[in-house]
Amino acid sequence: MSVVYHLKGVVKSRAVNGVGFRLVVPSIQIKDREAVALVGYSGSGKSTLLDLLALVLRPDEAGRFTFLPRGLRPTDVAATWKAGGQDILSDLRKRHIGYVLQTGGLLPYLTVGENIGLSRRLLGLPADGTVEHLARILGVERHLTKLPAFLSAGERQRVAFARALAHRPSIVIADEPTASLDPITARRVLGAVMDLVKELGVTLIAASHDWAQINKLDFRSLHQESRERKGGNVVESLFRD
Repeated sequence: MSVVYHLKGVVKSRAVNGVGFRLVVPSIQIKDREAVALVGYSGSGKSTLLDLLALVLRPDEAGRFTFLPRGLRPTDVAATWKAGGQDILSDLRKRHIGYVLQTGGLLPYLTVGENIGLSRRLLGLPADGTVEHLARILGVERHLTKLPAFLSAGERQRVAFARALAHRPSIVIADEPTASLDPITARRVLGAVMDLVKELGVTLIAASHDWAQINKLDFRSLHQESRERKGGNVVESLFRD
């Protein structure tokens, strides 16, 4: 399998209330069609790393940061940021990456079907039955004409995953996608999603603090560790293979 992401020496820092936070990625490789979990406590930098992988956050340092979605030539992400190529990264993101927010992020004034098909419509893709197919597989087909407010939390997350997959990206990134769900519903949603991404051949990268759920599914976990630096004024979080 080809390597979709290769990060080496990637660093992102920020400060909150006088305390510094520094995310460090010594070395990570994520392969095509792989399911990878970032597992760590709240505030460990999982969302920051996901935003870097989603090409929405610029790294402060990067020895290497390449992105290779299926069918394309590799992109040097750090160099593209430095050269002001935000438009290039934006186009890569909207065509090749689907993003699932912790709360789903559905637009409340659009129906379920319209929410799922939004990315396809924005990209000018045809109405070819993809929306209905995904809704059927994820068990929300009967809700296509409803607004999100009339769905349960678990159903909204299924719709969010369907929307992220509708434009057939090669990578789906999910930030704590089951955090608001009870354990039984979380297991059902993640199980359905895992079956679907395997069927479609999608690379799935998900953040989670729930070791139990991740261990029951076919994820590869990235190791995370934290340490204090500079007299406790900087918390450093490391993710590595």
